[in-house]
Amino acid sequence: METPTLQAPAGSCDCHIHVYDDRYALAPTATFKPPAAPVAAYREVQAALGLERVVVVQPSAYGFDNRCTLDAMAGFGAAARGVAVVPTDVSDEQLERLHDQGVRGIRYLMLMKPVMGWDSLETMAARIAPLGWHIDLQFDGREFAQREALLSRLPCDLVIDHNGKFLEPVGVDDPAFRSLLRLVGSGDVWVKLSAPYETSKAGAPGYDDVSALARALVKAHPARCLWASNWPHPNQDPAPSNAAMLDLLLRWADDQATRDSILVSNPALLYGF
Repeated sequence: METPTLQAPAGSCDCHIHVYDDRYALAPTATFKPPAAPVAAYREVQAALGLERVVVVQPSAYGFDNRCTLDAMAGFGAAARGVAVVPTDVSDEQLERLHDQGVRGIRYLMLMKPVMGWDSLETMAARIAPLGWHIDLQFDGREFAQREALLSRLPCDLVIDHNGKFLEPVGVDDPAFRSLLRLVGSGDVWVKLSAPYETSKAGAPGYDDVSALARALVKAHPARCLWASNWPHPNQDPAPSNAAMLDLLLRWADDQATRDSILVSNPALLYGF
């Protein structure tokens, strides 16, 4: 397995991975058959990249069945946190049990076949706010301007996936990206620097179009940026190098102190490590 040029500092966190295990049935809403991606396989990635902490995000493949994610978190132990997917009728007691198991947010994936709708976002945000949780949101970033008012009034922290996930990459002066910058600058919004391959038209190795957005986010709001591998890179064939994904931070953040903040102190604050 490749090793990165970047030397990750102690306490570094990968803020977005998925675990897939054949022991768990796919949800009817699943849009693809995921690869085998057990905890043991990610342990090898952690060792190669020098990472200590991890956030396991509930994949779309399992819908509301969080058992695989919860089992993975238990396997990783105290160095893991989780993001779950829950229905609107979830009880407060169920949310508290998830909290005790290390869950710190709920996911809204508004692409493919969403299991949650925009109309429930504010209500669910209000329900999780007392727990100190966040909304983990992924949608077409070209919609930021029209969604900005809604997102800015959520009563909990908000985490935006994958550099804003602009399905057609935009420039740094585009109104949609300026909207994202305003949101991240509000003090309650975070953004994951991750998975540039999902939207880049420029492609590897530099993903220059998406990298321009990542650099602008880091320059404007370094204390609100997180890094994630997006392992095991669903629907990518061949899968990108995990080491290369980490080394992109050398392009996106100019100095070691900023990179350390993105890898260690920012996620520690958000996820409660």
